[in-house]
Amino acid sequence: MFGGHTWIGILLALLSGVALSLGTQLQHRGVAVVDEHENGGGKQGFTLGHMKGLLKRPGWLFGTLLLGLAIVFQLTALWFAPLSVVQPLGAIALVITAIVNARITRTRLTARAITAIVLCVGGIGLFVTIAAMYAQLQPVTTSELMTVLIALGVMLVVWAVLSIVLRKSPRPLFYIIAAGTLFGFLATLAKVVIGRIQTLIDSGWQFGTEEWLTIGCIIALIVATALGGWFVQNAHMYGPPDLVVAGLTVIDPIVAVSIGALVLGETAGAPGWATLVMLAMGIVAVIGVFLLAKQNPQLVDESAATIEKSGR
Repeated sequence: MFGGHTWIGILLALLSGVALSLGTQLQHRGVAVVDEHENGGGKQGFTLGHMKGLLKRPGWLFGTLLLGLAIVFQLTALWFAPLSVVQPLGAIALVITAIVNARITRTRLTARAITAIVLCVGGIGLFVTIAAMYAQLQPVTTSELMTVLIALGVMLVVWAVLSIVLRKSPRPLFYIIAAGTLFGFLATLAKVVIGRIQTLIDSGWQFGTEEWLTIGCIIALIVATALGGWFVQNAHMYGPPDLVVAGLTVIDPIVAVSIGALVLGETAGAPGWATLVMLAMGIVAVIGVFLLAKQNPQLVDESAATIEKSGR
């Protein structure tokens, strides 16, 4: 069915999904334990004290390592298989995480939660598949790169301000969307940086004016990674791991593909029907994330416990 070395890409994409799932579960457990130690599980926000505590927990560190491996597996998979094959397979992380988390927390996946997961996996799978059918890689111009950097800068400011404003009434969905948005930009910037570094190597490390823009991209990558990682840890504090994975596996690729389409012109040749289907599938996947946030059995159980406690 698949020719060449595509099967290697499929295997790596599946390994990436498993590593993402297990790494997220370990990080979530580490954050929960440290939060309980820091403030009795009051969930008053992710602090420097939490970070110091997490760095002392082998489980959380191993989870971080697994997340790093997931990224490496995902990028390597794209060398052997097309995006239309690799990206949808990454959604297996959501299925694995939902099942594992239900087992660990001894909660039952409701019909609505399963429906939400199907919407997430199916919507993002079709979205990326259609995008990959018509996407054409284009050289990134200086003006386009500047546009991406400015947009990322605006998003960094917006999410940072909103995180301060909403600190007293945090919601897991906010942190998940914020992290997914930033990581979507990271995919584009990482691709640009790798290409420019390769160009530098070929030119014998001859620095020009545009190389300062490359340095700006690297700085933006570091800042966005740090803030996105902070958002993910907060998401772990306020929501279950399957919801975190759902947000990242849906929001991240939608943002990345949207940047490629709207800024870089990678889908300029796509027919109208493909654009409409992509838009519809993106909406379906996002609806799945919102439904999972609303119907997730762990959150429902926590809400019920909170209501019962407040009624006493």
